[in-house]
Amino acid sequence: MPLPLAALVALSLGASFAWLARAELALGDVPLVSSRAFNVVLGFAVLLWSPAVGYFAAFHGDWAYLYLVPWRRVPSAVDLAAVLACGALVPAGFALAAPFARRRRLPFVLAMIIAPSALAAVFALVLQRRLGVSASYAQFQGDFGTMPITQASLGRAVLVTLMICAAGVAWCGRLLRTAPKTRP
Repeated sequence: MPLPLAALVALSLGASFAWLARAELALGDVPLVSSRAFNVVLGFAVLLWSPAVGYFAAFHGDWAYLYLVPWRRVPSAVDLAAVLACGALVPAGFALAAPFARRRRLPFVLAMIIAPSALAAVFALVLQRRLGVSASYAQFQGDFGTMPITQASLGRAVLVTLMICAAGVAWCGRLLRTAPKTRP
């Protein structure tokens, strides 16, 4: 997933997870960062979201940067920082939405889900040509040698990643919804 879109989707996912965990969060007798729900969200971010985003940054860097900069000129430390930031935005979105979810303030949580999602959708529409091709930075800028992602390994990677992330979101959602009603 391109890094700018991954960041927006991560915030939206975190807020969605907070709403799903509202029953457990309402118990409120444990600090947020040591709650079971936060640990589930952190596990999702560390074990699934960050590696998925990191794959595209490492192996399809020009696409991950939306052909805006030549990936070969981007220091690897910047790649690492961007991937870690995208991963950290999932629990950050959860932490920002948790107080509203705890009090069942759906309009506020929905705003935290919809705003980044809508912004990501607008970016995707505006940048659909960049999202739909597989190429190097030079090929994209020179308009030669590009191919639709459906015909490239990038397209298969996007499809597999979307399926894995969807399964991970469903699994985390199930864990967060079936939280114990009382603390042991």
